[in-house]
Amino acid sequence: MKVGLVQNRCTANLDDNFAAAVRGIREAAARGANIICLQELFGSLYFCQSEDHAFFELAEPIPGPSTETLTALARELGVVLIASLFERRTAGLYHNTAAIIDADGTLLGKYRKMHIPDDPLFYEKFYFTPGDLGFSAWDTKFGRIGVCVCWDQWYPEAARLTALRGAQILFYPTAIGWHPAEKAKYGARQHSSWETIQRGHAIANGCYVAAPNRVGLEKIDGVPGDGIEFWGQSFICDPSGQILDKAPADAEAVLVTEVDLATVDTQRTHWPFLRDRRIDAYGDITRRLID
Repeated sequence: MKVGLVQNRCTANLDDNFAAAVRGIREAAARGANIICLQELFGSLYFCQSEDHAFFELAEPIPGPSTETLTALARELGVVLIASLFERRTAGLYHNTAAIIDADGTLLGKYRKMHIPDDPLFYEKFYFTPGDLGFSAWDTKFGRIGVCVCWDQWYPEAARLTALRGAQILFYPTAIGWHPAEKAKYGARQHSSWETIQRGHAIANGCYVAAPNRVGLEKIDGVPGDGIEFWGQSFICDPSGQILDKAPADAEAVLVTEVDLATVDTQRTHWPFLRDRRIDAYGDITRRLID
């Protein structure tokens, strides 16, 4: 089975962004990919660099126009698709949501981003209500997959709960990058931290991890500063945390990587972290602070 990740640059032209995503999906499918994941909020510039009510106009319902197009594409190509969208649930209630579409075009479900950041140029709390669907996994034609979104990737609890649902591959649609003024001083360690923690999730849970990221400099008109330089470097690693494939830091790319899902069972029986968990001792994990 092969996994495809699409790493694109985004512009202010929504139609161009969607067309680029479709081209990436078609390329991945032509190269044999069975499950294809797009980057976080692939349809637009990363608008969370500012708090601007006008950007709520980008949101749409799920099911909606984007999923209608993508379900037809999944059915045509016979591939599973994971698409990160700005969901309009109702007036005043919006989510950062991933749609999971099976290879027959069925919308299997959606995952609403649970952890919402609020950092300089990442003002997501202004736009997104925290997810209320919990951590899930879905049986697709090609395997059982779990999906979290970007900031979720820093939380071992999210990875663990998704793995406990039976996920063999954990996907993280992502939008992460450098503040250009900080890149020289902090850039290498920031990227290393991002990659390392996700490889750790693969090891701790005995599953594949796949993270498609945006690439390129994005600056929103009227927002002070130099924008965000998204660092690309989309990757997939195996259940032992070894990186199987990685995209460049400065160019668009479509990764297509072969995976063997039988490795998940082998890893989990030889490194039986799930077996040896002391679930009787973890009750305090639900507390904010232990005095």
